[in-house]
Amino acid sequence: MGNLIKVLTRDIDNNGGNFFLDFESKMHQRTESVYLMTPAGSNLCSCVCSDAQPSQSETEVWEKVNQVLTEARVILDDLQAYRGAGEEIRQAIQSPGVEGVQEKAWSAVVPLVAKLKTFYEFSQKLESSLQCLLDVLTSSSSTPTQHLEQKQALARQFAHILHFTLRFDELKMTNPAIQNDFSYYRRTISRMRINNLSANAGNEVNNELANRMSLFYASATPMLKTLSDATSKFVSDNPDLPIENTTDCLSTMASVCKVMLETPEYRSRFASEETVLFCLRVMVGVIILYDHVHPAGAFVKTSNIDMKGCIRVLKEQPPSSVEGLLNALRYTTKHLNDETTSKQIKNMLQPN
Repeated sequence: MGNLIKVLTRDIDNNGGNFFLDFESKMHQRTESVYLMTPAGSNLCSCVCSDAQPSQSETEVWEKVNQVLTEARVILDDLQAYRGAGEEIRQAIQSPGVEGVQEKAWSAVVPLVAKLKTFYEFSQKLESSLQCLLDVLTSSSSTPTQHLEQKQALARQFAHILHFTLRFDELKMTNPAIQNDFSYYRRTISRMRINNLSANAGNEVNNELANRMSLFYASATPMLKTLSDATSKFVSDNPDLPIENTTDCLSTMASVCKVMLETPEYRSRFASEETVLFCLRVMVGVIILYDHVHPAGAFVKTSNIDMKGCIRVLKEQPPSSVEGLLNALRYTTKHLNDETTSKQIKNMLQPN
């Protein structure tokens, strides 16, 4: 996709704040010069760098996560192409006594439910990948900024997971056929059991799995909920790891994305508008994870995330491209409606 972007982030670690975070370049060897303002804003500095590659110690995690991210592209393609069996189901409901119509609807729904099962199972792989990355990026061996600077290949994978998550949920929210198909499937299975009929291909989704899938798809943003729960679980499962290691990692990434998006000098380096959407999704994703794991949340005045600035950046984009992201902040965060959240922030997130 092009350029390696050097980002001027806020001085979270009191160590300067200039570092590279590679969101765009592909995994191939290439070297280029990048010029950027120093923190003082007085002189231009030049660094020569190569595209982010996993170090030897990172390779095992990188390869494991890369397999999941490769599958993620297929998942998004399948979800985007998901059309549902609405017409067949409508005819089956209208003609309950016509066996041929019922069979046609069932034949249409079964392969679709197999896809929904694949999506659900993929969420568990995504959860495992996120926890692997958090394990490395939040370790006490370095500060959050140092981790993101020195482990850019893994930081970029973390960003791609968040991008996939927000994109999956955007597509799911605009496709009511998903829940309609699954509801019809469950009703039909239940009727078959009552009548002692064989469900044939439908048996691959047993009752326990169907219950878990129902909970998953009942959420407006199922992948985001999966990652939020996974991040909270990571924090609770690692009581010896200071919570700040995780929250500072997330707030640093949010700051990086905001700076990239709001600064014309950096934004002009993006190869395409898709990179803008990528950064927006990553920014919103890390805000939501931060809000779920930080005891006071992302919206409190003492938060390490400039929430007003992040919301302002979102609102400066074309409304059609960010409405889903604004809704994610409105409805999937944990602390927005707390008394500690300023009225200004609440007003900024009010639907138009």
